[in-house]
Amino acid sequence: MTMIRRILFGPLRPGIEAQRPMLYRLAYAWCHDAALADDLVQETLSRAWARRAQLRDEAALKGWMVSIMNHCWLDHLRGRREFDDVEDWQDVLESTVESPEACCNREQVIACVRAAVARLPLGQRQVLTLVDLEGFGYAEVAGILDIPVGTVMSRLSRARAGMKKLLDIAAQQPAAVPQLRRVK
Repeated sequence: MTMIRRILFGPLRPGIEAQRPMLYRLAYAWCHDAALADDLVQETLSRAWARRAQLRDEAALKGWMVSIMNHCWLDHLRGRREFDDVEDWQDVLESTVESPEACCNREQVIACVRAAVARLPLGQRQVLTLVDLEGFGYAEVAGILDIPVGTVMSRLSRARAGMKKLLDIAAQQPAAVPQLRRVK
């Protein structure tokens, strides 16, 4: 049975399926909607499987799949028809996620960072997650998002500066201290 599976599905199937967690993290970071992230990942896996013969180098599988997901994401945004041209809004679209009140403990720090990432414009958010969270190189990100390397560097610089500003603002907000009452 294993031999038949290998013949029918080839060696790429486990590699493609293994990318699911990474793809979901990126999709969720880009859209901040669990259901949409699931849909994007499923569409990405489906397209990758259908086009698996186009992959020339298995070492480039991760970047190839993120590139497919970027196209799925852009197709979804174009389908919403809220914008005239993707290029016009990619650097200015902000998420409406609120920042947390305080960043005291580990969960609050994580929530604070996630909220700050969510508030970045889409283009900056994509570059930041690909470079800083997933470890792609500038040239790989440029290929994935189909933008020049200089644009990757400028978006990353602006994203990091924006994160610093957002996190500084969040850190200056007074922490919500629970009121304790004395019980005898």
